[in-house]
Amino acid sequence: MKKRKKWILIGVAVFLLLLLGLIQFYAFIMKDQWKERDAAKEVAKSRAGLTLMEKAQKSVWDENSVYWVLTGKNEAGTELMVWVRFTTDGKVAEGDNVVFSEELSKGTSEAKIRSIISAQLPDIKIQRLLPGVYNGEYAWQLFYEQGDRYYYQFYRFSDGMPIGGRFSLPKR
Repeated sequence: MKKRKKWILIGVAVFLLLLLGLIQFYAFIMKDQWKERDAAKEVAKSRAGLTLMEKAQKSVWDENSVYWVLTGKNEAGTELMVWVRFTTDGKVAEGDNVVFSEELSKGTSEAKIRSIISAQLPDIKIQRLLPGVYNGEYAWQLFYEQGDRYYYQFYRFSDGMPIGGRFSLPKR
């Protein structure tokens, strides 16, 4: 019985060490992502007046379209969406047009864009929908499956209209 108790304790200790190692590995992997998100939050707070952050999403379309998009509220309680442009090396970009904020009521909310998409493309399975930038326009980036193919489609944030055509991904 004593031997059994010893092996149980050793097994629990090994399990806890493995769990701790996995947690540390995850934190190491995510460190840069969390650092970027925190930098985006600080910029959105100082330049756009975002006081309460509800959601932060990273959007990358090309090397000139790396953005963190934050959704939240300002001091007056108005819902905002704030785009913060980043460089490809994970730093907040410099110059003009680094931060753009818009009241959610003046644009297309996620719920509204989902209803627009379901009306226009009823037979698709949405894989991911996130705010981003496409050809210099603030947009919703839709990644979806239709049949056995995957596609990207962009919708303008201001009015919910499609921008350009859809992009088809090659079959595997």
